[in-house]
Amino acid sequence: MLSAGVLAWIGAVFLAAGFVKGVVGMGLPTVAMGLLAVTMPPAQAAALQLIPSLVTNLWQLLTGPSFGGLCKRLWTMMAGIALGTVTGAGLLTGAHTGAASAGLGLALVLYAILGLAKAGFTAPARHEALMSPLVGVATGLVTGATGVFVIPAVPYLQSLRLDREDLIQALGLSFTVSTAALAIGLFRTGALASPSAQLAGSILALAPALAGMFAGQALRRTMSVETFRTVFFAGLLALGVYLVGEVVL
Repeated sequence: MLSAGVLAWIGAVFLAAGFVKGVVGMGLPTVAMGLLAVTMPPAQAAALQLIPSLVTNLWQLLTGPSFGGLCKRLWTMMAGIALGTVTGAGLLTGAHTGAASAGLGLALVLYAILGLAKAGFTAPARHEALMSPLVGVATGLVTGATGVFVIPAVPYLQSLRLDREDLIQALGLSFTVSTAALAIGLFRTGALASPSAQLAGSILALAPALAGMFAGQALRRTMSVETFRTVFFAGLLALGVYLVGEVVL
């Protein structure tokens, strides 16, 4: 049974994570995993963010203009994500929790550095057929080990030079597949020791996540997204360094 203090902390985390997603279009699982992993095992944190992540990403996916075309173009990447996530999910459990926390921290640091540096590249169309499944598997392994969906999927999708709405929808597709595959992986490895209780906790986390997302969307219309992105990535960098330091030191 979770204490009132822990429940309040979980609510605050998902309010913040939803807010970030509302402003920049991604980041809910990244923020949620990073903050929750400070106070609980990574597998438990991953289980809590499943429903909020799935619902908000489905919303993002289904409201875009090019669902069929993106599925046809990116299906090998999605297959790779599913395979890699289910395969790597065991790293979130048992004796591997320390390594998973360090991996999560490293993923956050890498993601933050890429964001702050505005690093990017263009994937030549002739290489897309080869790169998509490889990026998918790599993203899945990172997701399975850390619960973070963004590396290397987000930089790769940005490199395809999709227009704004297609990019947002492609991110929704990638994150939805990652969330579903992570749920399967956690169930398969036995990390969901009390599935009904963890599902209930994840459902309760949905309300603050949605509230935060709506607030973030409203604020996005009145502020500079670039300013917020700088603060966001700097915060992720500090959090990632902290998580790695907790394991190493």
